[in-house]
Amino acid sequence: MAKRLLRMTIPSEFPAGQKAQKDILAAAIENGFKDNSMFALRLGLEEALHNAIEHGNRLDPHKKVRIRASVSPTLIEIVIEDEGPGFDPACVPDPRMEENLEKCGGRGILLIQAYMDEVEWTNGGRKLRMKKKNEENGPRID
Repeated sequence: MAKRLLRMTIPSEFPAGQKAQKDILAAAIENGFKDNSMFALRLGLEEALHNAIEHGNRLDPHKKVRIRASVSPTLIEIVIEDEGPGFDPACVPDPRMEENLEKCGGRGILLIQAYMDEVEWTNGGRKLRMKKKNEENGPRID
């Protein structure tokens, strides 16, 4: 298996995000990612793309989401950048706190941080870099 690089620029539309997710997950499967890693990758990637499209670009059809993914048998690194106003992840209320349990916001960020091995927001919160290692233990998805 060889390292695979993917680059995409998509419109701020959910079907385009789903197609990008499908392509990245297919590359991970081709590189032998195991079930546990695939579950985490699928969840983190879905949340990240959804956030860029809805919260970053606010579903503006004129704004784009740029995606880069580097996939090897041991690691996937994904960079997602939107054209929105940005945000400070530290200022997003913790959805686990009592006063936030009934609020809808912040859960996606929490899931991304929980399931990915490394997460970093830059460019004023408009650019997300996340990494997921392929766990050695666990069955392979075919």
